Amino acid sequence: MIGALRTPEQQTVTVFGGSGFLGRYVVSRLAERGYRVLVPTRQPNLANFLPLGKVGQINPIHANLRNEDSVAHAVARADHVVNLVGILQETGRQRFDTLQAKAPAMIARLAKKAVSIIHVSAIGADANSESAYALSKAEGEAALLQERPDAVILRPSLMFGPGDSSFNRFATLARMLPVLPLPGAETRFQPIYAGDVAEAIVRAVDGAIPGGRVYELGGPEIRTMRQMMEFVLKVTERKRVIIPMPGKIARVQGSVLGTLDRLTLGLIPNELVTTRDQAILLETDNVVSEDALREGRTLQGLGLTPTTIEAIVPSYLLRFRRTGQFDLKRNATTTNPDLLAPHSGGLRPTSTRSGHLVRLWASRRVTEGTERQILQAFSIDA
Repeated sequence: MIGALRTPEQQTVTVFGGSGFLGRYVVSRLAERGYRVLVPTRQPNLANFLPLGKVGQINPIHANLRNEDSVAHAVARADHVVNLVGILQETGRQRFDTLQAKAPAMIARLAKKAVSIIHVSAIGADANSESAYALSKAEGEAALLQERPDAVILRPSLMFGPGDSSFNRFATLARMLPVLPLPGAETRFQPIYAGDVAEAIVRAVDGAIPGGRVYELGGPEIRTMRQMMEFVLKVTERKRVIIPMPGKIARVQGSVLGTLDRLTLGLIPNELVTTRDQAILLETDNVVSEDALREGRTLQGLGLTPTTIEAIVPSYLLRFRRTGQFDLKRNATTTNPDLLAPHSGGLRPTSTRSGHLVRLWASRRVTEGTERQILQAFSIDA
């Protein structure tokens, strides 16, 4: 493993999937720590949205998990390897078997034995699941541990944050549809902030998390799919009828939508497509297990405090409101703001109209004449 005398600036981390949703958080946190970061991607020229670090600190390079030579090149200089690659739906040559069942062990095999391996799987990985997604995740974990028993495996629940495919999707559906058919309405999730998952990954790179274990990462609250949708409706200030969809009907709908999506070459908006495999996933709770809680294999067990959805999600869902975040009527205050302390430099109102004038000023409906009155009310020379 990496010697204690080596600083992060002297170490290189290869992050597969670093250009994806979670990857951008991870790359940013690694850069803040000082690590040099390589981001293998099929199209490095399109990775301009990667976080910025110091000159030469973050570098996209070409690699394809279907080509072992390119993967070997990507890990040749690495001191640590992080694998974030995962897909929710198969498209073209992007298959569950290739990317999720076989790639983790292949990456570990091609990396040097002294390199630390951190792999992100998912809560719900199950070797006995009907879902191809959950099955491939479990197979990938097993093959990786057989190749590298000291690997760190992290299983997050549903992740949220700006750019996510969960709460943004819910808000898009609420904007598009007057009625919301909801598969898995009573299925429980434990939403976790992507930044918290990234912090756990970086701590694993730092060597602060013991290897050879599977950690389950969930947020501070457990919510059903219906409760999450109701939260989105509240934040976006929309009223929609939620209709729970039975599992059998959801599977049939998923088969039809998945087929139509393939026949139309992906022309159907992603927000409207729930495949049969995803419908199967929505039949099973996605929360931290009792075993993980008891053994401390959780975010809290790693010494991290999970972030609530209330603290993050509203900030990026405001754009889904009917008038967005620029509604002056909503943002204007109708009460006296506590702008001045009782004895703040002798600025005291000299007019009974001062409260009204301060409200005008706070609501930004101030003309030049009104501004002069405000200044005079507080005995300030205009």
